[in-house]
Amino acid sequence: MRAAVQHVYGNPDVLELKDIDMPVVTDDGVLVRVHAASVNPVDWHLLTGLPYIARPSFGMLKPKQEVLGVDFAGTVEEVGKNVTHFKPGDEVFGGRSGSFAEYVCVAEDRAVVLKPANVTFDEAGAVAVAAVTALQGLRDKGRLQSGQDVLINGASGGVGTFAVQIAKSFGAKVTAVCSTRNVETVRALGADIVIDYTKDDFTRSERRYDLMLDIAGSKSWSECKRVLKPEATLVMVGGPDNNRVLGPLSHLLKVRLASLRSSQKIVFFVASLNKQDMVALQELLETGKVKPVIDRRYKLSEIADALRYLGEGHARAKIVVTM
Repeated sequence: MRAAVQHVYGNPDVLELKDIDMPVVTDDGVLVRVHAASVNPVDWHLLTGLPYIARPSFGMLKPKQEVLGVDFAGTVEEVGKNVTHFKPGDEVFGGRSGSFAEYVCVAEDRAVVLKPANVTFDEAGAVAVAAVTALQGLRDKGRLQSGQDVLINGASGGVGTFAVQIAKSFGAKVTAVCSTRNVETVRALGADIVIDYTKDDFTRSERRYDLMLDIAGSKSWSECKRVLKPEATLVMVGGPDNNRVLGPLSHLLKVRLASLRSSQKIVFFVASLNKQDMVALQELLETGKVKPVIDRRYKLSEIADALRYLGEGHARAKIVVTM
C-alpha cells in the first residue's frame, strides 16, 4: 500500500510516498481502506521532532513512528475473527496512528465508529483528534453546564470550530475569539458573540466567563484572569510554539505558576481518543449539531504541502488529505 513515510526529523520535504506492507489484521482488528484523513498539530511535532522535551516519546534520534496521521474515514475492507460490530463494506471513521496511508487497522473496541450517512468521508476524516480535544476540554475538564458563559480563544482552528459547536450543543452562551477573515465563519457556527482580536482585546471586556477554553495561548495569566469569574475554570489546550525545547509547554507552565494562588481552576490536558467519545461525536454529527469545517483539501501525494500549510500557522478549521 502507498503511505507517507518519514525516516528522519525535518521539514515536510523529508516525507516520501512509498509502498509499504499492509497492516496485519488481528483477531479483534478492523482493516479500513482510508478515503480521507486530516492533519493536526501533533503531526507537525512528530514530523519535526520538536519540542525536544518530547523526544523520549517521539524517538530520540529518529522517529519511532514512520507513518504520520491519526484521523481517518473510510470503508471496512476486512475484519478479524472476533469482531462482531463491523463488517466489510461498513463506512467508518475514527483515530489511529498511521492514517496517512491507504489502509489502517484499528481494534474494534478503540476509536472507530460507523460514519453517519449525512457526513461525507472528507468531513468524517477531519473529526477525531480536534473534536475529541474540544469535547474533553469543555465537558470533562471544564465541566461545562447549560447556561454558562464560555470564552473560546482560537475559535477558527480545528479544535476551535468544533468547540464552538459543541459548547452550543451543551446550551452554553459562547463568545469566540478569532481574526478578521474568520469572523463570519465562526459566527455561522453558532457563536453568540465574536471578537476580532485584531480590533479588540477580549481581556479588556467587561464580560466575565465561567469557562475559558484557550487554544491560541496568546494571553498571559494576568490578562486571562481579568475576564474570569472567581470560580471559573481555564482549560489550556495549546500555546505558542516558538520554544524548541519546551514548545507550548513553556507558556502552559508560566500560566500555571502565575495562577498558583488563584481561586480559579487551571487545567492543561492532552486529549485521549476512545470509543465512548467517538460515539458521542457520532451522535452530534448525526443530529447536525456539529458539522466539520474544511479549509483545504490535498491528495496523499501532496501531503508535504498539507503539512507545510499547517506549519505556517494560518490554517482555518481543518485540512483534509484524500487518498
